[in-house]
Amino acid sequence: MIRSMTAFARQETQAEWGSLTCEVRTVNHRYLEPQFRLPESLRDLEVTMRDLVRDQLRRGKVDIGMRLQLTEGAGGTLSINQVMAEQVNEAANLINRMLDNPAHINALDILRWPGVLENAEFDMEPVKEAARALMQATLREVVSVREREGGRLRPLFDERLDRMNELVGVVRQRMPELLERQQVQLRQRFEDARVELESDRLTQEMVLLAQKCDVAEEMDRLDAHIKEIREALDRDESIGRRLDFLMQELNREANTLSSKSIDADVTKVAVELKVLIEQMREQVQNIE
Repeated sequence: MIRSMTAFARQETQAEWGSLTCEVRTVNHRYLEPQFRLPESLRDLEVTMRDLVRDQLRRGKVDIGMRLQLTEGAGGTLSINQVMAEQVNEAANLINRMLDNPAHINALDILRWPGVLENAEFDMEPVKEAARALMQATLREVVSVREREGGRLRPLFDERLDRMNELVGVVRQRMPELLERQQVQLRQRFEDARVELESDRLTQEMVLLAQKCDVAEEMDRLDAHIKEIREALDRDESIGRRLDFLMQELNREANTLSSKSIDADVTKVAVELKVLIEQMREQVQNIE
């Protein structure tokens, strides 16, 4: 199954404590590289979220962002420690009576004193649990988007692979005719040069020519690689790296075919094969 590495998903959840939004954006990359932008209060979830990403994705640069908006008062209510405030005020008045030029102390000065203003503790566990569930849901959507994008690529691969099979068949069909023509031309060159060769020597020259121009192995390997690509496209796993390797192998065989070409039509076939391979290679760069 083909999965694209380019995708975007956004999920949101709401509860009595507020709202949480998760966005995941992925682009192509040789390896899996997650990056997180989390609220400070959820920073300790990063390790867990990395595991969630690895469970769902195999390759790609993954940008994960979360935004937390707590409802008013959900983060805890502020309260004043009246006893502490009175002690700070009495202490300040005592010092002022001792000074020749006392400074005025106001309410804000007292509130800033450690321990005067207290923040009731807020339980973040429900928020963290919601964040984990939201992350999983967003990643599932990313996988779904990747599969849909990959599904659009499958017909493009099938079309190019079918054309490559046709081209390989054309070369196979024409090779006996081309080899025979080359042998006739070889004999003609010897005759034109008025060079008499022994029968055994001529046979050897014919065998060398056939070996030099024989592309049967290249055709067999092209067929094998095309078949392997089709099989890989049907696997439910990460296939991008395997396809990238197979593109290199296809290109190697097409180059060899071009170098052994003894006919303009075969050269054209080799060129068209390389064009098709390059088109597929560009698509492979975005496959997980």
